[in-house]
Amino acid sequence: MSPRCSLVVNGKPVRVATGDTPLDTALPRNVAAGRDGVVQDSGQQETLPRLRNTSRTRPRLGDGAGTRPAPAPSPLTVLRTAKRAGTLLSATPLSGAVMEVVVTVSRALDVAPGQAVEVAFAGLPARPYCPTQRIDGNTELNELVFHLRRDRGALGLALGDAVRPGHAVRIKGPAGGIPYRPGPGRLVLVAAETGFAPIWAIARAARHLEIGREMVVVAGATDADDLYMRPGLDWLRGTGVQQITLAASRDRRGQADVRHGPVTAHLPTLRGSDTVHVAGPPEIVRAVERLCDSVGATCAALPFLPARSRARSLVTPGDTGAQFGL
Repeated sequence: MSPRCSLVVNGKPVRVATGDTPLDTALPRNVAAGRDGVVQDSGQQETLPRLRNTSRTRPRLGDGAGTRPAPAPSPLTVLRTAKRAGTLLSATPLSGAVMEVVVTVSRALDVAPGQAVEVAFAGLPARPYCPTQRIDGNTELNELVFHLRRDRGALGLALGDAVRPGHAVRIKGPAGGIPYRPGPGRLVLVAAETGFAPIWAIARAARHLEIGREMVVVAGATDADDLYMRPGLDWLRGTGVQQITLAASRDRRGQADVRHGPVTAHLPTLRGSDTVHVAGPPEIVRAVERLCDSVGATCAALPFLPARSRARSLVTPGDTGAQFGL
């Protein structure tokens, strides 16, 4: 029997591994699977559920403008949503543009690597961000760590001024994203800009849970000065990951370990058995999705959007320049 087959869901073919359950098929593809085992393609419809008190549809969360709308969240995710009170513990520069923001919460929140939470700093609108690990990996159970651009969005611009350690924070989640799950085949992790946040969380989890699984990591930024992820990549090398690539479109100093160009120019040749997680600007994410589709690889995508749509603003008043995971 072939290791992969095609399952038709509501008239749409979906590539799956033989032997997968409906839940195995659903999670990496934003498909809702009911308890009766019936797989429903929640991304099939172009019209998304309407928001309360508005005629507009729910926008996709992420980092970059112009990406396609996301399907409605799985009912399974809604059932697991929890709320926590928190406090800003620290905001530490990782590079000239990126901050590592650590929030302590009243009780540990069960969020899988690759998932997002909704974060509301007192006085600022709620935004979705992807929790990650501290860049040195020493994260406590009651901490949520985020990578943010300090030059973008209401929160980034407020850090160190209106928002300082001790600032009150409200957390709700999980709130979207696609969780990492152990499985067969090679794990290919692609991160652009602060898309490294969920990728770093996934990579650390995979090295603890699947030390023998082949892993490829490609991480990059527009400017080489924003390649803040080197300490994390050094840790991965220390655990045996050898296929690691750094890339930047602008490298004024000609660093020997940095390849020129976007991360999409330095991907390995993809296989149909690969599981690919990609996070970053939508043009990067879409390009990787197309490559995965061309070979039948599984792709879990997290496109980051720089601004909320007007529909989101109608139900969550506040500044429209926040980001997902930035």
